Amino acid sequence: MFVPSFSFIISGIFTAWISHSIYTLYKICNIPSCSDTSDGCLKPSWKPSDRFQLFLCTSLSDHPLTQKLNTIHKANGHSLEDILSLDFNLTVPTKVMNNGSMFLHVFITKSKSSEINRDIILSKTTTYGVGSITQYIPKKVRSFKLLDSSEPSREDDSKKAKVGRPITHWKPKMVINIVSNGQNIPVESLTRELAPKIRITKNLEYMPVIYISPHRNRIRDLIPVDRDKTILPLKIDLEPTSIGKLRFFLFIEASFGTMRELGFTEYDTDDVKGILFDTNLFLLMVTVFVSSFHLLFDFLALKNDVQFWRSRSSIEGLSKSTLIWRGVSQIIIALYLHDQQTSLIVVIPADIGALIELWKLKRAFKIQFNGLRISMDSRSKAETVTNEYDDKFMRYLSLFVLYPLVTIGAIYSLLYTEHKSWYSWVIQNAANGVYVFGFLFMLPQLFINYKLKSVAHLPWKVLIYKAFNTFIDDLFAFILTSIPTAHRVAAFRDDIVFIIYLYQRWLYPVDKSRAGEAGEFTEEEKKKDD
Repeated sequence: MFVPSFSFIISGIFTAWISHSIYTLYKICNIPSCSDTSDGCLKPSWKPSDRFQLFLCTSLSDHPLTQKLNTIHKANGHSLEDILSLDFNLTVPTKVMNNGSMFLHVFITKSKSSEINRDIILSKTTTYGVGSITQYIPKKVRSFKLLDSSEPSREDDSKKAKVGRPITHWKPKMVINIVSNGQNIPVESLTRELAPKIRITKNLEYMPVIYISPHRNRIRDLIPVDRDKTILPLKIDLEPTSIGKLRFFLFIEASFGTMRELGFTEYDTDDVKGILFDTNLFLLMVTVFVSSFHLLFDFLALKNDVQFWRSRSSIEGLSKSTLIWRGVSQIIIALYLHDQQTSLIVVIPADIGALIELWKLKRAFKIQFNGLRISMDSRSKAETVTNEYDDKFMRYLSLFVLYPLVTIGAIYSLLYTEHKSWYSWVIQNAANGVYVFGFLFMLPQLFINYKLKSVAHLPWKVLIYKAFNTFIDDLFAFILTSIPTAHRVAAFRDDIVFIIYLYQRWLYPVDKSRAGEAGEFTEEEKKKDD
């Protein structure tokens, strides 16, 4: 009789949940149309052939009537289907230079007027949207050459920037979404995010919807506002959209508020913005589906890894150098990602991985804590043989390959590369050693497999799940743009090693009918025998 395992049940539940989530996202993007004669049906107040007047204005207030409006663009005969791209060079007001804010106001009206005024703004035939041209966030830390003392002001500026004082940043690009496909909308489809954007007339008709998303700009594109730059560029794109796509954007953007409540900063959510707004809807669905399975494989790999090490009483057949290296490298990578201000989406799994590797080292080396005393249990004869193979291979690998290359790279980085501090230089070079030469520490395990002519001592379930995640990491290495380049390159490192592991598994097949070549049964085999 087939009895499903815990992993099988979790995988089934997770797959059903992901499928339901994707279906829900699809339903959000596709609002069903309603009949003109049905109750609670909102109809568009315009026809595709209608033409409007378009006004683009700037102001120091987010309300159009409290501050003077400065008109930067006016167009007659504007169609809601028109796609426009406009470039401006705007003078930055003194208030904005003193950490003030500046806003873009958009008016679309059927009223005829040569300029924007109070009557036009309050007219029933005018629809309106506003968005901030500035963003108030901490200034990013500057970098400088550590050995260059000719520019002390740069170092002073960097030290000040480390305090993280928020300042006004300028958005060089604004995207204005205008709902152009006038479909009938059921009242019940108006979510709490969409309802405030809809202006309804007495005849149950709704005006054209104008929306300027506050999340369309990536942090890397923002320009810090200072007194040296009084004129800054601004590109404005007008893009027609559907009511369903607008509802989807509003639904996703509402989740950014939840992320901030959980402690995520603007820098942490920046990668999510790139995935949402820089990809088409189909690729976005695929990304959600793939990333969800990445989370599932992470959980299953962690579960099986913990099970493997809890049931294992010997490290026979396992490389001691590889275990130590994994622990050290995970700590270095976690510190490096923190120093680079990488997204928490990447940092949190790295921190958890470092803790798991430290726990595995404690199990592998049989470390015991008795108060302030630390003791280690003795090694078996089989473990001693494994360590001899391991030490022999690592001695030549370290002396002739690893140490010289890391030293040369550190000296080159110090002379020709900019860093935020000496600590940053140390961490970055340690991380480069992990990323560029870290795969060398995976080679001793391959050598031990070759000498023992066995792979039975390896946690194969863990390796399989991690292999799936490695292929997914290859995809995300190019989607998440805030990931450091070295971290991207390292994503392909494990692919090669895993292929060699698969070849060795084919070359040295595991005989499950007898004790493992490592000298002991696995926990699952013991249960079967009982």
